[in-house]
Amino acid sequence: AETALAGLIDRLHRRGRVRVWSLVITLFGDAIVPRGGEAPLAGLQEVMARLGIEAGALRTAMSRLASDGWVVRERRGRNSFFSLDRHGQHAFDLATRRIYAAGAPDWDGSWTVAIAAPGSNGVHDEALKEHGFLKIADGVYLLPRTPGPDDGTTSGAPPLSDMLVIHGSSAEHPEMLRSLWPSDEIGEAYRELIAEYSALAGSLAASPLPAPVDAMAARTLLIHDWRRIVLRDPGLPMALLPKDWPGEEARTLVREVYRRLMEPSENWLDQAGLPPLVNAGSFLHRFGR
Repeated sequence: AETALAGLIDRLHRRGRVRVWSLVITLFGDAIVPRGGEAPLAGLQEVMARLGIEAGALRTAMSRLASDGWVVRERRGRNSFFSLDRHGQHAFDLATRRIYAAGAPDWDGSWTVAIAAPGSNGVHDEALKEHGFLKIADGVYLLPRTPGPDDGTTSGAPPLSDMLVIHGSSAEHPEMLRSLWPSDEIGEAYRELIAEYSALAGSLAASPLPAPVDAMAARTLLIHDWRRIVLRDPGLPMALLPKDWPGEEARTLVREVYRRLMEPSENWLDQAGLPPLVNAGSFLHRFGR
């Protein structure tokens, strides 16, 4: 496992300049928020150092996150503690259900088409994307279901009040949907993730559990790489995906690696002095386990 982790860390740095702030947000959202949301700087430094991040780069990232309204810093004596502020918490909350989903969404065959007024200039793009809509043309958005009041995010229903909305329950050629979003690009990303994490999965299945800090570093890297893909994936039902779609194979691999890393990484959080899990039931059912 240590050798496999070293390979993943090397790959992280070969990709170019590491976005340390993004790794920090992953660590907070995945591991620290479920335990109350606050972590000592020393703990953050230990995990980031295991990922090959220098202390100076981490301090720069934390200063940037603080100035951008993502984290809050509190000094107690000679120690510094950080927590996600409302902006950072909200951003990860929006992504949580998709990151830790048990599988592709169920589908009852219903569709929603939303059409914006001419000249809207894409003002709806990001908000509708958060709710699973695909942009298929300027001002035209498609969702393979009927949205409800709680459409899978903490921000409630999608902003459709000023749009023409059409609901239906059939489509002549649903396979054409595959040409309306970057399935090839995202599919290749899933395949790369499978190839890159297969060695770690195999070593975790055949070897003793890794050291706590190694497990926490590996878990952070796993979720960081997974969320970079899954949050670009519109999350279509299986019925609308190609037969050889690798997304669910990748999810199964991530679920298994995450399960094996859970115990030792949670031990590291205990050793770092973080409080117990706030909602253990919800946490333990991530990925539908």
